[in-house]
Amino acid sequence: MQYLLLVYTDESAGPTPGSTEEEVMWVAHEEFTRHMTRAGRVVEGKALHPSDTATTVRRREGAMYASDGPFEQTDEQLAGFYLIEADDLDEAIETAANVPCAAYGSIEVRPVVDISPKVQ
Repeated sequence: MQYLLLVYTDESAGPTPGSTEEEVMWVAHEEFTRHMTRAGRVVEGKALHPSDTATTVRRREGAMYASDGPFEQTDEQLAGFYLIEADDLDEAIETAANVPCAAYGSIEVRPVVDISPKVQ
């Protein structure tokens, strides 16, 4: 089954851009991704640009509304994701605990609903 691991961090409290701490974090993510890919568990993973680059789109009563910034102002912002294969929720949770950013952020684990058309 597929699970989406949503990586949330506090952009104002994480490693300083360009710092040794940030470099160590990226190396840890590369090692985690390499390990999970070799194990056949990572389908996809990406980091996101900071939340101030986000645009939120809504459609209400036929009208489209776009606003700058993330959907909601929170202490932690969506920083990236991993789409993984796991046997069950327990395995997905264990995997999430090993995402490097779990040490200072949070990882939301969500099962993926397969809505792809069935080919006959």
